[in-house]
Amino acid sequence: MTDGIVRGRNDSVAAELMRLRYRDPSVASPEHWNPVLETLIGHRSVRAFLPDPVSDATLETIIAAASSAATSSNLQTWSVVAVRDPERRKRLKGWCANQKHIEEAPLFLVWLADLARLEAIAADKGATVEGTEFLEMLFIGIVDATLAAQNAVVALESLGLGSVYIGGIRNHPEEIARELGLPPHVFPVFGLCIGTPDLSRPTAIKPRLPPSVVVHHEQYGPAAPSAKIADFDKRMAEFQDEQGMPDEVWSARCISRTRNARSLTGRDRIRAALANLGFALR
Repeated sequence: MTDGIVRGRNDSVAAELMRLRYRDPSVASPEHWNPVLETLIGHRSVRAFLPDPVSDATLETIIAAASSAATSSNLQTWSVVAVRDPERRKRLKGWCANQKHIEEAPLFLVWLADLARLEAIAADKGATVEGTEFLEMLFIGIVDATLAAQNAVVALESLGLGSVYIGGIRNHPEEIARELGLPPHVFPVFGLCIGTPDLSRPTAIKPRLPPSVVVHHEQYGPAAPSAKIADFDKRMAEFQDEQGMPDEVWSARCISRTRNARSLTGRDRIRAALANLGFALR
């Protein structure tokens, strides 16, 4: 294997994956283990793909998994645009900070919060709906799309494929909407590159904050002690060194990424973009 995971008994795999996920000896190995947990905890973003196409049949299976995610009130307020055309992927790349994997991956999915379908259903029945003008319905669409996409990621990884989310789709939402022919009341939430991972350019499991930082019991507790954040900075520095990545302090990056409007790389104007895309946001 090229991923640094020692394959053997399930308990060995579980312990190694937990070590790679947290790099924190205080996090115990899981009490239970199965192939689903192995897929989930072994997740890593893939940014290097082989040109092998993703078949229509495979896409249908991935979408079936996506459709099996929970959806608020069974409204199913999400849609997805599958983009294979190289020229279109190249144009989309230009609006997403020129991330080369958008052009390299053979399949690019753009996940949508879709309120237009609800309005079309109502119009077909001779009815009008006012609820789609409220912020709550946009929340529902975004949550539905996110749950569906994460189901899709788990499914595609179980098939030996890899993926990486592209939040940069929100850098220029109006341009993306025009390129994809989106009607009013449809918002591009994020993209997803999909393809066969190029094992000559392997990717590793990136550390996450330990449960002691992100889990609260009964009520939200005090902020994480600075020592725990400092420990995580060290673990991330170790990971970056192993991967030949630029030396960047994780906590400093959090500050830089949220410092001001400019730090949001164009996404500070999403409210205006939503208005341009027909959302009233009452």
